[in-house]
Amino acid sequence: MRLKSFHAKTMSDAMRMVRQSLGDDAIIVATREEEGGGVRVTAAVEEDDLPPAQSSGTARGGRGKAPPKPVEPEIDVGEVVADALQRHGVPAAPAEQPIDAASGLDTEDPRLALGSALDSFFTFNPLPDGRAPVKPLALVGPPGSGKTLVAAKLAARAVFRKCSVGVITTDTVRAGGVDQLAAFTRLMKLKLATVEDPDALAGAFEVHRRTDLVLVDTAGRNPFDADDMQDLRAMLSAGDVEPVLVLPAGLDAMEAADMALAFKAVGVRRMLVTRLDIARRLGSVLAIAARARLSFCDASISSKVAEGLTALNPLALARMMIPAEEKAAAAKDPAPRRAARTAAW
Repeated sequence: MRLKSFHAKTMSDAMRMVRQSLGDDAIIVATREEEGGGVRVTAAVEEDDLPPAQSSGTARGGRGKAPPKPVEPEIDVGEVVADALQRHGVPAAPAEQPIDAASGLDTEDPRLALGSALDSFFTFNPLPDGRAPVKPLALVGPPGSGKTLVAAKLAARAVFRKCSVGVITTDTVRAGGVDQLAAFTRLMKLKLATVEDPDALAGAFEVHRRTDLVLVDTAGRNPFDADDMQDLRAMLSAGDVEPVLVLPAGLDAMEAADMALAFKAVGVRRMLVTRLDIARRLGSVLAIAARARLSFCDASISSKVAEGLTALNPLALARMMIPAEEKAAAAKDPAPRRAARTAAW
């Protein structure tokens, strides 16, 4: 099956374009009005029902037709982007605008189109690496999201750049929480400060007031538990600190967005994504950014401290969502993938 979108000023113009391109057997899959005027019609047709290709001309004197030229498969960038977003489980609302933006770009590279669309609707603000004075960073999130590993990676990155680093943990309840981070800091020859209340945290901030980068590994909090979140607010009130949300990829999209909204209420503005090495569906990542209006910062794609973090930018995220093999498959023969997506939606 072949799937294609048509843009026109009126519905009748769009339908005429459908018939001319796909023939009378085309099936209308979706129609919508575009902002600023015009309509968009998506139609599908079986390959066998496509109208015959136009001949390239007749030889002088009418003595036969010139052999037809091979037809290269047409890439509809908007449809490839739509296929990628559907495969990643991006909910319809946050997927709609990037698809429309990608469809209107003058490029045949779906990853470039998706990257440009992501850049238009989301913000990207990587975390500092310690080379300039910044507020202390408090890593917050639900239990098991990877905050301790992220703290170790951020500390290692700053140490590698010859910056002074202070590491503080408030995770004194979880079994082994302090021991895990202590093992990392010992390897980097850093002292780990352990605090249990806001007053102690304020004192630790005072000790590190001239340190290039101060990191706080907080205890995991249930975002839907009022007492947990109140405790977190109290801890964050200890100083002028920026809370950074740490969430793993691969969560249910709407559940993850609800979690992000709860943490945004305590001051979170940036999101760091973990477990990208084992996640194959990134729909929750876009759902969080769209619904909670959080900026992307960095990502963890390995469980090894030495492999560090990756700063997220629009093109890097687009490459994760449309790997090289997916891009090559779409260029070779987009029709089967489009048909599969049509059936799924």
